[in-house]
Amino acid sequence: MLVIGIAGGTGSGKTTVVKRILDSLPVGEVVVIPQDSYYRDNSHLPLEERLEMNFDHPSSIEFELLTEHVGQLKKGESIEQPIYSYLTCTRAKETITILPRHVIIVEGILILTNPELRELMDIKIFVDADADDRLSRVITRDIVERGRSVAKVLDRYEKTVKPMHLQFIEPTKRYADIIVPQGGNNSVAITILSSIVEKNLQKHRQ
Repeated sequence: MLVIGIAGGTGSGKTTVVKRILDSLPVGEVVVIPQDSYYRDNSHLPLEERLEMNFDHPSSIEFELLTEHVGQLKKGESIEQPIYSYLTCTRAKETITILPRHVIIVEGILILTNPELRELMDIKIFVDADADDRLSRVITRDIVERGRSVAKVLDRYEKTVKPMHLQFIEPTKRYADIIVPQGGNNSVAITILSSIVEKNLQKHRQ
């Protein structure tokens, strides 16, 4: 089994990189574990407080559960992955059953900040992008997917996203085995990554 960690700043193109790797591989061989599913449940807080949560700080992630789940998948065991809603900042009562596959991709902005999780990864990737490019993607995503206004997105970017990126996310570059500049637009890097995964899959098929 091959465990790949794909990190990088908010709006850097991680999801695009993951999708392009998946598109190049056989269906059913790879499972993606998104860090976003493991945000801590905040249903005990009033909605106003929940909407002001700092999603870019490592303490917002239940790394204990995420690490446990990746470990279980490596052992060939299935897991019950949480479902998290950005609109309510809470976890659903339902879960998603995830079966082990030959390749596990763990994706998220903060995954390389946790030493125990890093230990479970065979390949660590950091998707890099210019701050301006990341900001434009964040604005588009937060308006469409999370119902925020442009003013709210810009305010949050200045107060939390940018300082958290500099404090916690950017420094994790040093843990990466591979740095992918230009995010999902870097076809050469994605081709190389896909070939590495494909070779690993071929070993399991033999």
